[in-house]
Amino acid sequence: MKNLIVLLSFLSILKFANAQDTIRNKKNGQYFFKTIANCESTEVQDQSRTSTCWSFSSLSFFESELLRMKKGKHNLSEMFVVRNAYVGKAETYVRMNGMHNFGPGGAFHDLPWVIKRYGIVPEEVYKGLNYGYNKHNHAEMDAVLKGIVDAVKANPQGKLTTSWKSAFAGAIDAYLGPVPTTFTYQGKNYTPMSFSNSLGLNMDDYVSLTSFTHHPYYTQFAIEVPDNWAMLQSYNVTLDELQNVAEKALIGGYTWAWGADVSEKGFSFKNGVAIVPVHDSLITHTGKDNKAFNDAGALRIGSAFDSPKAEKIITDSLRQVAFDNYETTDDHGMHATALMTDQFGNKYFKIKNSWGTANDCAGYLYCSMSYFRYKTLNIYVHKSALPKDLAKKLGITQN
Repeated sequence: MKNLIVLLSFLSILKFANAQDTIRNKKNGQYFFKTIANCESTEVQDQSRTSTCWSFSSLSFFESELLRMKKGKHNLSEMFVVRNAYVGKAETYVRMNGMHNFGPGGAFHDLPWVIKRYGIVPEEVYKGLNYGYNKHNHAEMDAVLKGIVDAVKANPQGKLTTSWKSAFAGAIDAYLGPVPTTFTYQGKNYTPMSFSNSLGLNMDDYVSLTSFTHHPYYTQFAIEVPDNWAMLQSYNVTLDELQNVAEKALIGGYTWAWGADVSEKGFSFKNGVAIVPVHDSLITHTGKDNKAFNDAGALRIGSAFDSPKAEKIITDSLRQVAFDNYETTDDHGMHATALMTDQFGNKYFKIKNSWGTANDCAGYLYCSMSYFRYKTLNIYVHKSALPKDLAKKLGITQN
């Protein structure tokens, strides 16, 4: 009888693996995924040598929102957002006398911050490559901009000049290009603000959700990570509620932006999965991740990347301890576009990355529920995707 059960299980897996719509995690990989719910998304982009994942993932999310809303397919400019957010960071850094984070990183709600103030433009109008490269590389620019704000903050004349903001804007425009005041797109004339208005995106319709125990549930707080320079707030919900929202949103046709720690050895873009095996010895981690987490960096190998293995049960307390001990850090922003299941019935989120299409999943990877529960900082989603009872608890009015 035992041999019969093993044989039937093997035949079931074989049938699953041979199904026409089955997806592997990598060439010859033994993770076999099938789709539960899939949402439309635009092409995978490449942030290249920059720390601007937050802009790429946020705009990928909003591009999917436009598809969901039947507003057409658009490729929006990440560097337009980066440029204008940098202006806000500089002003905040100087106002706080340098006692605040200044750098290329950011958060999902930087998009509403920018769009409400400056609008948005298509990628073809503002590529942000004004410095002799054909791919993004911000190493020099980031250093130059930091030097400017540090010089201003030092206040060597005893009083700030009236020109420092113009000097800062001039420096960033030298690298990314001057911001267009008017442009033509698909046969129509726009300003950045009129184009934004034409898209029909209401920035007040989007909410950030998180789950931590150091703040009361069903309240709002600013997640204490350096890249949250604007100190905008997220709604705090239980871990089970966070996972439920993430799953139900995709089933209902809503994608979401995902902020997460990708420094874990179970996160492997190359192998196409993000997992938390029960047995740590199933994965080894060699080398170091690069500072910007824009190409995965360190080598991750192990049998857990070859086929599904048992994963750790992630509780609220385990998650909180990892955050408090700096083991969970705000590394990377991505975009969830589908809900999947493997051959054993385990669920995963299909994640669109911004590291190009070099892996076997054409730029995507598959995140297990254990990894999501353990390493999520926050998700950014349309408020209509929330269950009505949860929206009521949070005091969110849905359309």
